[in-house]
Amino acid sequence: MNGPLVSLAVLPFAVWIYLAFFHGRFWRADQRLDEVEASGPAALAQPVVTAVVPARNEADMIERSIGSLLDQEYSGEFRIILVDDHSEDATGEFARRLAAGHPAGDRLTVIRSEAMPPGWVGKMWAVHTGVAAAQRSPDADYLLLTDADVAHDSGNLARLVSKAEKSKLDLVSLMVLLHCKSAWERLLIPSFVYFFQKLYPFPRINDPGSRAAGAAGGCLLVRSDALKRAGGIESLRGAIIDDCALGAAIKRGGPIWVGVTDREYSFRPYRGLRDIWAMVARSAYTQLQYSVALLVGTVVGLVLIYLLPPLLLIGWPLHGNAAAGLLGAATWALMAWTFLPTLRLYRLGPLRALALPAAAALYLCMTVDSARLHWLGRGAHWKGRAGAGRAETSPQSGDPAR
Repeated sequence: MNGPLVSLAVLPFAVWIYLAFFHGRFWRADQRLDEVEASGPAALAQPVVTAVVPARNEADMIERSIGSLLDQEYSGEFRIILVDDHSEDATGEFARRLAAGHPAGDRLTVIRSEAMPPGWVGKMWAVHTGVAAAQRSPDADYLLLTDADVAHDSGNLARLVSKAEKSKLDLVSLMVLLHCKSAWERLLIPSFVYFFQKLYPFPRINDPGSRAAGAAGGCLLVRSDALKRAGGIESLRGAIIDDCALGAAIKRGGPIWVGVTDREYSFRPYRGLRDIWAMVARSAYTQLQYSVALLVGTVVGLVLIYLLPPLLLIGWPLHGNAAAGLLGAATWALMAWTFLPTLRLYRLGPLRALALPAAAALYLCMTVDSARLHWLGRGAHWKGRAGAGRAETSPQSGDPAR
């Protein structure tokens, strides 16, 4: 029995050696906009940028997010289009009231989306509405696509544009900090970001020679002409994981860049395990391309890679195999070590890295539940509105490495 148990213990250890040293440096969380990106020749022409913010029932969020956009210290022309997607609250009214009393309030235009046609996901229809309005002013060089719950540092737009201009990029995207204050958030949000980086290693995405592609939808700057070449938002109308689908579409035509930041953040709280579960279950089965085989493989993989090592260590007194126990300990330590940079990004202590297997177990359950919801026809919702169900545009188009 000892031989097979050691062989089983070697498998996750070998996988973590690969992940730690050969999987695109995903875990280092070192793809960042440097401060120098905001500086440059004073004579450098500042492109025209239009921000598009889809919003549905965001009355309690909109003043903070729109206020941070109005406060942008950007010397070029900057406009903001808020798309009120049939809100049942005072989302649009609150935004107009804020703009009326703000020195840069003339930057903001509030529009209301029309009825959503069949085949569209709710959020993508709102984004399409805003982009169409922005493109009626053909001098917009860039579009800033961002969410209604994101607060931006005042220098964020300048850094994004500088990065895109200096590096000749078609898309620049930042994974904003997610709300992380409650016990459940501290357990699950950093691990969510970690798993996202593992699925989509940012250094590989940022390598023009790699086929890996992706983006983070909370803060995404895209060249207007690159978006048109990619087929516009309409080509993504059924995409559930819309940010990564957009990143893949744009990279087919030119280089892109995605990174992490501790300056831009989502202030939308997750009220307990239920909210985080719903966020993951909404799209996890989409990530698996609605494949039962991939679902089974994911479950088996998570058990072997994340759960087996601590079980081998904790169960040492029962199985009595020192080699298997030590391999389990080494593997657990290695996975925890790779988790540390993400924990530092969220300013959390290093001991939390040991809880990564517990988080993985919960994400395993969420993924299975995502498949269950899809089979019941209850998947893909945005703000209480059913989406397309099965994405018409695969999030893996372009073979991304969310």
